[in-house]
Amino acid sequence: MDSTTQATCSLDTRVPEHALAFVVPEGCEVDYTAREHGTRVRPVSPAADPTAAERARIVKHLQRSVGRLSTASLKRMEADMPWVAQLSAHDRSLIGSIVQAGIRSFVEWYRDPAVVPLLRAEVFGAAPTAFAGVITLQQTVELVRLSIEVVEENLLDVVGEADVTSVRSAIDSYAREVAFATAEVYARAAEQRGAWDARLEALVIDAALRGGDSAEDLGSRASALGWSARGRVVVVVGGFDSDDSLDRIRRFAHERRLDCLCSVQGRRLVVLLGGVGNDAAPAQALAPFFADGPVVIGPVTASLDQAHLSAAAALAGLRASRGWAEAPRPVEAGALLAERSLNGDETAREELVHTVYDVLAAGDPVLLQTVSAYLAHGSSIEGTARALFVHANTVRYRLRRVDDLTGLNATHARDAHTLRIALTLGRLAHNHDRDSL
Repeated sequence: MDSTTQATCSLDTRVPEHALAFVVPEGCEVDYTAREHGTRVRPVSPAADPTAAERARIVKHLQRSVGRLSTASLKRMEADMPWVAQLSAHDRSLIGSIVQAGIRSFVEWYRDPAVVPLLRAEVFGAAPTAFAGVITLQQTVELVRLSIEVVEENLLDVVGEADVTSVRSAIDSYAREVAFATAEVYARAAEQRGAWDARLEALVIDAALRGGDSAEDLGSRASALGWSARGRVVVVVGGFDSDDSLDRIRRFAHERRLDCLCSVQGRRLVVLLGGVGNDAAPAQALAPFFADGPVVIGPVTASLDQAHLSAAAALAGLRASRGWAEAPRPVEAGALLAERSLNGDETAREELVHTVYDVLAAGDPVLLQTVSAYLAHGSSIEGTARALFVHANTVRYRLRRVDDLTGLNATHARDAHTLRIALTLGRLAHNHDRDSL
């Protein structure tokens, strides 16, 4: 490049100062003297590599100025970045430690450039990794950039005009190393936070499924994962597909402003949805995110500390779902009461007896008699009417009354199956109670 030619380093040779970081190419420097014509970029000759003696002399100047440069950097940070002043005294001291360690590390690196600095340990080792959670990566980049600017602005006073170019070139190389070290610190912090969140999420779900924990303890642990504790809660269980399915479930919940916790338990995936309202409609849309096979939705509960009720029903439904080959996907746990009761779920047995047999037995006695006869006569209206010596329309009317009271239509095969099991369980329970008298 011709050293007598200006303005060949960019398409526009007169650029605002705030854009210099983006247009100054390698091998050029800023001409700050031509302000009346706009700031210019001019080519410079690369500085000759200093000798060992020259390096030792420059290092002495730099070492004496570490404290002054660190103090100047911190003052500029507090003046140019209002959020720095809002940090606690402890956190500001950590920033000061990082800045001072960075400058000292540069001095040592400048002394012997052949030695690659362990910047993550030397610079960021001055502060705990948890500090990455106090300020963002963007804010850290701003701090590093400003501290480098301050060092460059004071180079003339620190090392003298003859050595400025050499040291500034070294700072550029060092700044790149710091940028990589910064990215590594935040990447490791994110990785560790992700691993911790996964463990905490698994513990919260385990506690929610087990029940017994206080609402305050469970809520505080869940809040650390972003759980807002608003609205009702429902549990969905099914087969685990892949890690990608977890991301899709969380994205689905976030788009609908729902709370969401996920846990993989062996080959099973458990999802807690919060803020679902009075029905489980949002849970219906989760089925595609599960592996092939049954997906069961538990009943909606009032809060997270009651989620174990929804989880117990959903898990019992998942275990018994194979008994209903034509079950929809997803299926609500309440629709599997018959299979759950046959599979040993005492809660399902009690619910069937209470919501079906007891309701019919407490009402008009002829309803229980009619539905029993209807099921015993092969679901024949006429056969039932003849057995009871009533008109067929009377049988139809009574069956509609059964449907109104229990939500089960005896003329539908699936509901008839549930009614038959409910009546059997009710008779067994009733006889057991009578025998115990």
